[in-house]
Amino acid sequence: MVTIQAKDGGEFQAYLALPVGGRGPGIVVMQEIFGVNRVMRDIADEFAAKGFVAIVPDLFWRQEPGIELTDKSEAEWNRAFELYNGLDEAKAADDSAAAMEFLRKHEMCTGKVGGVGFCLGGKLAYLLAARHDPDCAVGYYGVGIDKALDESADIKCPVMLHMAGKDQFCDADAQREIHKALDDNPLLTLHVYPEQDHAFARLGGEHHDATMGELANLRTLEFFRERLGHGAGAEAHAFAALWDEHIKYEFETRDYQDTLDTMVEDAYVNHIPTMTGGVGKKELAKFYGDQFIPQMPDDTEMTPVSRTIGYDRLVDEMIFKFTHTKEMDWMLPGVPPTGKRVEIPLVAIVHFRHNKLAHEHIYWDQASVLVQLGLLDDGQLPIAGVEIAHKVLDNTNPSNTLIKRAEDRKRKGNA
Repeated sequence: MVTIQAKDGGEFQAYLALPVGGRGPGIVVMQEIFGVNRVMRDIADEFAAKGFVAIVPDLFWRQEPGIELTDKSEAEWNRAFELYNGLDEAKAADDSAAAMEFLRKHEMCTGKVGGVGFCLGGKLAYLLAARHDPDCAVGYYGVGIDKALDESADIKCPVMLHMAGKDQFCDADAQREIHKALDDNPLLTLHVYPEQDHAFARLGGEHHDATMGELANLRTLEFFRERLGHGAGAEAHAFAALWDEHIKYEFETRDYQDTLDTMVEDAYVNHIPTMTGGVGKKELAKFYGDQFIPQMPDDTEMTPVSRTIGYDRLVDEMIFKFTHTKEMDWMLPGVPPTGKRVEIPLVAIVHFRHNKLAHEHIYWDQASVLVQLGLLDDGQLPIAGVEIAHKVLDNTNPSNTLIKRAEDRKRKGNA
């Protein structure tokens, strides 16, 4: 916790999260109605893990210093709304600006600072952009922005707003007014999530939607990277090293507990073609311990093809090779060992959170696997066997062979 001087002479506390291994741009995280709680601190920690200097100012200090709300009880809900209804928005925006200036002077900050806010903070992010001078700002489902649309003329930096289509605190009429006032403003970007309710990006919240929340967060991160001049940098190398370590535990040392230790508690794995994997460490412990690692053929090997590292994820393209000498419930449930060799292109899309693996989406061509095991007839269907792996590794191999085969059949049928 750090102490910040308010513009009117007072002072307040803020939670500060520093990047590891270097300086970075600043992010002011503006709280929802629950105050500087664990969720807000986790968000700041996540930004710090990605190379930002993040700060969460206590904007309720004027009402009740040191407020800590866990948002779990009705009494705390009621107290939160009391604080929210009694909040002086002008002073809250000023306090957010004071936190911004604190970051700009911090030795770990590059000088550029953006703001991001949620619910109450979503409106404050908008007001920060209109009344002060952040380099950019992002608001999630800001409550009451429709009451401050006249201030949009004063915005001089890029602003992104995430809006939930079914937001109970920002109804259809309010959203129409927001669109009418802001859609044509070149500095404003509005993203609407039609089927989502308020706080859909709040991890563990009542209306949390993992897919849409992740999409909104990725858009926010890309927005900050572009506007604040911060590349993937050192954390990209950390992601690659962690993923390589995870693979080592899966395929070399074959230790499921070490594998799990590289993952967050609520991690999930989805092998797309067969929908195998699990959600959370309890399910993944059984999956890795019983069905994945013990059932991996002894001669399994992977040939790297390409690797792409983004802001919080990694994409690996490889050729996955094995001899089908074991039952493989994760890939071939119910299929006894055939003893046949398989080589297939495989793509892994890996998302990272808190410097650990958060989820894996793994793709491969299941039809090609079944062709190589003799379980599908590639002579009658538009599918191919090991040729698809060979084509990935050698682009001089012939293209359009299935099209030519189909044309030959058509000609023979017309003969």
